[in-house]
Amino acid sequence: MSGDHARPSPTTATDPRDLRADCASCFALCCTVPAFSASSDFAIDKPAHQPCPNLGADFRCGIHSSLRRRGFAGCTVYDCFGAGQRVSQVTFGGRDWRSSPGTARRMFEVFPVMRDLHELLWYLTQALALPGTAPVRDALTEARAALEALTRESPEVLARTDVMARRTQVNPLLQRASELARANAPGPRRDRRGADLIGAKLKGADLRGANLRGAYLIGADLRGANLTMADLTGADTRGADLRGADLAGSIFLTQAQLDAAKGDAATGVPASLTRPAHW
Repeated sequence: MSGDHARPSPTTATDPRDLRADCASCFALCCTVPAFSASSDFAIDKPAHQPCPNLGADFRCGIHSSLRRRGFAGCTVYDCFGAGQRVSQVTFGGRDWRSSPGTARRMFEVFPVMRDLHELLWYLTQALALPGTAPVRDALTEARAALEALTRESPEVLARTDVMARRTQVNPLLQRASELARANAPGPRRDRRGADLIGAKLKGADLRGANLRGAYLIGADLRGANLTMADLTGADTRGADLRGADLAGSIFLTQAQLDAAKGDAATGVPASLTRPAHW
């Protein structure tokens, strides 16, 4: 999916630009490293560490403009949180795995680690911007600095990184930040953490301040729902109908979650995210 590699290499992983995918500065790692299984999201099987057959020699996707129509919807909702360009341009100094095949094994090993670290950095950065989180601000800042320093380490150090241990350290901080931010939200502040809401009829629901962490919202009808200050960490929004819903003030909503759902011009979207083109 990459284009010309013209953008300067990122210097810090906490620059907001560098926590969003920049395919033009990546060596198509998301098209190469993961394995795909033929399903409603992917039209073919693809083994791990093998380039997708639609990937060109220039690291561009040959069917980028028609991915959904040709059965590759899963590609359109993937988000590396900027890890692709970080690995390509910083960790490996702009040496791509085709012209420098000796880098391939380690690069492919490091990419999923960096992707998870960048995801945590994205959440920590979002948490620091939330209102009412002063009691945990120092801890959030310290955790973010430690992760950012780790992203600058060598490929060998990154490959040995225990990402689960990092998640275990960070998640309580993110949960506490969410609780503090949602404390003053009006309404009942429902706790639907991990709830099975597949196909749920939630049209016009007042979900302000709700805890929807890890909730299954697949195909849910959320038309016109108010999700201001609702925590959507890890919520599965595939096929959720968000037409007219207000998510502009929601917490921890990712671009991938928006891309996986259905919406329209009336859907409130956070300023930091982009309204999906397929809406």
